[in-house]
Amino acid sequence: MNEKRRPQGRENYPRREDRERPAAPEETEGQLEGRNALQEALKSGRTIDKVFIAAGDTDRGLQRLAAQAKEAGAVVVPVDRRKLDTMSFTHAHQGVIALAAARDYCTIDDILAEAASRGEPALIVICDELSDPHNLGAILRSAECAGAHGVIIPKRRSVGLTATVAKASAGAVEYMKVARVTNISAAIGQLKQMGVWVYGTAAEGSIPMYQADLTGPTAIVIGSEGDGISQLVRKNCDVMVHIPMKGRISSLNASAAASILLYEAVRQRN
Repeated sequence: MNEKRRPQGRENYPRREDRERPAAPEETEGQLEGRNALQEALKSGRTIDKVFIAAGDTDRGLQRLAAQAKEAGAVVVPVDRRKLDTMSFTHAHQGVIALAAARDYCTIDDILAEAASRGEPALIVICDELSDPHNLGAILRSAECAGAHGVIIPKRRSVGLTATVAKASAGAVEYMKVARVTNISAAIGQLKQMGVWVYGTAAEGSIPMYQADLTGPTAIVIGSEGDGISQLVRKNCDVMVHIPMKGRISSLNASAAASILLYEAVRQRN
C-alpha cells in the first residue's frame, strides 16, 4: 500500500494564520481600559497617574470623563487612536486608556511630618523630570535604604509610580512617601520657607559634595537623564554641588548620583 508521505522539513512550520496574526501587547499592571473601568476607578478614589484619550474625539461623555480625571490629579494626554490600539490588550479601549498609580501619592507636608515624627532633619530627593521608570525605582530604593523621608516628582514630563517603578524599587515604593507636584520650582520654594536647604547636582556645581552641609534639613535635586536640572529649577537651588569624578566619563546615571549624595548625607549625619 502506498502511503501518502508528508513533505520533509515542514513539521515545524507555523500555520499561515498564526504567522500573520500580530502579537498581542503585554498586559500592564495598573492599566485600565474603557470608560466604565476609568469611571469606577475615579469613583472609588483610586489614584490615576495618566489618561490617554483619543485625540479629536468629540464624544461628550468621553470629554467629561477626561475632565473628571484631570480634576482628580491625573495627566490627560490626547493621542492618536492607533496609539491606543497599540497599547490595548483588551482591544476594547473605547477611546481611553488609563494608568493607575502603584501607590497613592502624599503631600510635601506629609514628608516633612514624617521627618518630624522621627525626630530627624528632613532628607528629601527631588527628581526633576526623570523619564526612566528604572531610574525612579532605583532612587526610591536608595532613598528608603538611606533613611530619607520622601521623594518629590513633577506631574508632567516625568514618570509616575507605575508598576515598572514599583518593581525596580524592590518594594521600597510601599514605604517611601512620594509627593507629586504641579511645579518643582514652587515645591522648592515651599521647602525653603520651611527651612530646608536645597542642593542641586551638576558636573559644573560650584562646590564638591563633601563641602556641602547635609546635616540639617536637606533636599537633593536630581536632574533628568538627558538634560540634567532645568535652568529655572537650578536658579531656585541654594547651592549647586558636583560629585568629584576621577575617570574619563564626566557624568553618572541619575540613580547612581542620587545614591552617592544620599549616602554622603548619611555619613555626615552619623
